[in-house]
Amino acid sequence: MKITMKWSCCFAFMLLLIVGGCSEQQEIDGSQVRLSEEPWVELFDGKTLNGWQQKNGKAKYSVVDGQIVGKTVLKTPNSFLCTKQHYSDFILELEFKVDPALNSGVQIRSNSFPEYNNHRVHGYQVEIDPSPRAASGCIYDEARRGWLYQIGDNPAAKKAFKQNQWNKFRVEAIGDTFKTWLNDVPVAHLYDTMTRSGFIALQVHGIGNKKEKEGIQVSWKNIRIITDSPASYSRPTPLAVKSVDNQLAPSDKKKGFKLLFDGKTTKGWRGAKLDGFPKGGWVVKDGVLTVLESGGHESAAGGDIVTIKKYSNFELHLDFKLTPGANSGIKYFVDPELNKGKGSSIGLEYQLLDDQRHPDAKLGNHEGSRALTCLYDLMESNNLNKIPNPIGQWNHCAVISKGNHVEHWLNGRKVLEYQRKTPEFRKLVKESKYKTWPGFGEWEKGHILLQDHGNTVSFKNIKIREYKSAK
Repeated sequence: MKITMKWSCCFAFMLLLIVGGCSEQQEIDGSQVRLSEEPWVELFDGKTLNGWQQKNGKAKYSVVDGQIVGKTVLKTPNSFLCTKQHYSDFILELEFKVDPALNSGVQIRSNSFPEYNNHRVHGYQVEIDPSPRAASGCIYDEARRGWLYQIGDNPAAKKAFKQNQWNKFRVEAIGDTFKTWLNDVPVAHLYDTMTRSGFIALQVHGIGNKKEKEGIQVSWKNIRIITDSPASYSRPTPLAVKSVDNQLAPSDKKKGFKLLFDGKTTKGWRGAKLDGFPKGGWVVKDGVLTVLESGGHESAAGGDIVTIKKYSNFELHLDFKLTPGANSGIKYFVDPELNKGKGSSIGLEYQLLDDQRHPDAKLGNHEGSRALTCLYDLMESNNLNKIPNPIGQWNHCAVISKGNHVEHWLNGRKVLEYQRKTPEFRKLVKESKYKTWPGFGEWEKGHILLQDHGNTVSFKNIKIREYKSAK
């Protein structure tokens, strides 16, 4: 009987352990301990600035009592202490304390390139704002478009900031969606496709010549990140997602940009060989303009579309998304009158192509002169700067034309530049498929064209600004 009871007690104890082990938590000394911890990685070791580097301004960063402390310095621009590593999808948490007189922020998916304003740090910023504006946790696009997500009608978020105390951010950047919390209060929920990867940085805002602000500080601690399957640990938010697609930011308006696509209609466009817009082959849905699949044939379905207006000195921006194996293009200085027959209209072309799947990537008058971002059949791109997002994701394109100088950009990096009307340019034309067109690429004005090459390709956020002169 004693043996039976002993084994019964042992069995019951083992069963209790098994059942307890099936739960997510167990209690030890009255506290809850997770058995499956979230995979946090520390970005700051509490002792050194290992893994970080300073960019742009000369504010002073140091480690004090387990904190990163940034102090303002006179006559220096915004300063950024940046992670050496770049991150794409992640969840970031950190604590901060800021002097009431200092504006600051935390950069995410940010970059610094020599060709972009001489290494100027740019990208998404989660605002730190102790002023009455109470914008902490909102999302600003540093050195690019300005405000993307402001606080709006969210009284809880406005009251969440603690003056002269430690505050906590939680930031989720997963895919093209961003969420922020301030002291566990939801602040922002944004959809934006501009940048998919970049560093994280701690900003000390410039103070100009304001002597009274010299030496004031902002501090950060407990900086940690999840990069291993972050979507698995994402939190729901009650805030409706906001999109800035097909809208002009305040900074865009100041610079003189105008939308070429309103996200709803085809206003401002027509068929390259038509008086109106094609009746088929193109569709506008959910803020996206898409040319439909028709077997890969050039201008055989809806045909190319062009802007009604012509442009000379301009800066064109748009987002594009390719499907597997797709071929298309963005043409400029287009003259639709030159080719009334089969095929695409004639003009200089920023090539859109799935380089891995489409055979055109290995063709052309020079190696790479028909690959993604090239000047089609004339000049290859700089492959060191050409870093496209994967097929099926959005990429950002820019074409800048001032006088005879033209640049191609991809995802914020310059990938190609050339001079029209030069002996070097004319030599390239003579070696290309365009040699039969007199004066090719040298017209003073032309239409902007989106190409129908028989594959599904999508466009959005199409905007342009004109320069009054070539300077």
